[in-house]
Amino acid sequence: MHEPTVRVQRANRSQIRVMFDLAESVDRDLVRLEVGEPDFDTPDHVIEAAASAAREGATHYTSNAGLPECRRAISDAMASDYGVEHDIDEIVVTVGGMEALHLAVLATVGPGEELLYPGPSWPNYETQAFLAEGEPVEVPMPVEERYDLNADRLIEAMGPETGAVILTTPSNPTGRVFDPEPIRAVVEAAADYDTYVIADEVYAGLTYDREPRGVAALSGHPDHVLTVGSCSKTYAMTGWRLGWLAGDRSVIDEATKVRESTTACASSISQHAAIAALTGPQEPFEEMYEAFERRRDYVVDRLDAMDGVSAPRPEGAFYAFLDYDADAEALPFAKYLLKEHGVVLAPGSGFGEAGEGRLRLSFANSMDRLEAGLDRLAAGVSEY
Repeated sequence: MHEPTVRVQRANRSQIRVMFDLAESVDRDLVRLEVGEPDFDTPDHVIEAAASAAREGATHYTSNAGLPECRRAISDAMASDYGVEHDIDEIVVTVGGMEALHLAVLATVGPGEELLYPGPSWPNYETQAFLAEGEPVEVPMPVEERYDLNADRLIEAMGPETGAVILTTPSNPTGRVFDPEPIRAVVEAAADYDTYVIADEVYAGLTYDREPRGVAALSGHPDHVLTVGSCSKTYAMTGWRLGWLAGDRSVIDEATKVRESTTACASSISQHAAIAALTGPQEPFEEMYEAFERRRDYVVDRLDAMDGVSAPRPEGAFYAFLDYDADAEALPFAKYLLKEHGVVLAPGSGFGEAGEGRLRLSFANSMDRLEAGLDRLAAGVSEY
């Protein structure tokens, strides 16, 4: 029998999902802090807009690029919230941010070319490089600099073989928000190599300590930036699978063409939901944001007072990236915490070389569950 292709065999399962599946198989009370998903439901006005659209017959294919009114809502939100300017013909609506990332990598990374990204990083980037028959290249950021973007390291790794560079800000898994100066330096260097920076900004709406700004808005070369966005995190719409890719029209046209043979278009119903989320009442989303910020502050205070655990202060998203005082690799230690102490975290080794010996904690959970989970974490580190 013919073997599956190398491009799919090289892909690895996410260690986040390894822990998720293990937790699902355990019959005991667990505090689940491993998955990055808002614990809020989609607000009522978004659900009602989608239901109304469905009842009124909006249940058919849309254009491959998406409904013009959905792209307009995305364009306006990107400009007002993040300072990134794009006409609607420079935006394609996608099936979540993951498809947007996939299209961006397919359009920029050729066979044998490199996809660069600072580590620790979301594991999806490695898989996306493999699917494009490219080579993933993690460039570890110095832990002593608390994983901030070190532009010199990333630029030194660039070369003629660089297909694209990914910048994720706010970062998954560290929660760091990169400063404008190193971002500008990386985009300028990428432009010198006539390559693209893919700005993964799905957590941009969850930026706590400064005003959110898109990578394209911070650069003198916005035409060399492709922006990935999503309704999933900021608007509590993970199950609606609605994202977008925005950038130079020549790339967007090619990415849109590929969709004719993959997903064709994003869900028509989800596009109407996105319009309501982006243009309708913002108070429910502001309440979610404030809850995440309070949880962030609580987690920071608890970790500061906890023996044997430390983490850079998360400036965005809903993650803390923990360094623990235990002589154990990340995956076995995460399994120990689950089995012996009933708290589930994602192993840092699942986020690349730079994550080994660390754990990712998601604070997308209620305050009482966070309190219980941090109590269990402290006991586990103490008793290991």
